[in-house]
Amino acid sequence: MTKIRNIVKHFRFSKVVTQDNIPAYIRQYVKNEQVLTTYRTSHDHGVFTNTKMVLFDNQQKTKQIYTIPYKSISITSVVFGKDTAELNLYMDSGYPISLKFVDMNGTDKLRLRILYTCIDKFVNNKEPIKEDIEKLINNTIKL
Repeated sequence: MTKIRNIVKHFRFSKVVTQDNIPAYIRQYVKNEQVLTTYRTSHDHGVFTNTKMVLFDNQQKTKQIYTIPYKSISITSVVFGKDTAELNLYMDSGYPISLKFVDMNGTDKLRLRILYTCIDKFVNNKEPIKEDIEKLINNTIKL
């Protein structure tokens, strides 16, 4: 088995991207899927759909794109700090993925909590709550 370096320790998502502002190049990777929410750093993006997450790692001279289907995840957890959060995912292969979220306010934490419950439902082959999906898609998260 090939060892894979931890691909996501450097992702520190800080902003939510509204559905209207998702770049065209990202939309190419999620055609025919329901985009739940999109996050960004200063130069990277993370897109969460109803079937997978796609991480766009834009380095100075290269762009790496990671597609992670929810069906390949076996364990999920989320940890909240004062103004941060960390989404931890363990692949069926045992490989861990950790996504960090920074500069979060109460609404941001609620959005991530709703996203996490949806991902957990997808991972466990269950239907997420329809209202949660609608809140994410329409960006109508309110405390």
